[in-house]
Amino acid sequence: MERPVKAVNRAVNDLGGYIRAQRATAQISLRQLAKRAGVSNPYLSQVERGLRKPSAEILQQIANALRISAEALYVRAGILESRPGGPVVDAILADTELNDRQKQVLLDVYTSFRGENAASGAVPVRDPEPRDEPESRESRDGTAVHEAVRSESEE
Repeated sequence: MERPVKAVNRAVNDLGGYIRAQRATAQISLRQLAKRAGVSNPYLSQVERGLRKPSAEILQQIANALRISAEALYVRAGILESRPGGPVVDAILADTELNDRQKQVLLDVYTSFRGENAASGAVPVRDPEPRDEPESRESRDGTAVHEAVRSESEE
């Protein structure tokens, strides 16, 4: 069994690395993020290096400044438990181009689709990619008949 202190230290280091990666993705400096989040440069630097464990309130400020989900930071910090869903949920939560309401709507729709599939026992089948080339079918006499498939933009 892992000692609680080691688990907390690893979560704090993981959180700091995650914040640093999100900051790099957003292409903002440590100083800019600190100013937007309302924290000092040294404090934010210590958070990123895993030397400090920020409060939920500070995490919310950092999430707002990075335009990411506070929930993602809470999970990384060990404040919230990770929700099931895997990479799709993680991708939605990490998307910096969506606001929190949009992320929640996408997660609700995704969860409902998964629930419907689980309830019906259906295995989702991936639709084939749409093609713009002619499709062939067989006519009554056995010869191939080609039909053009029009894209929605042509209609």
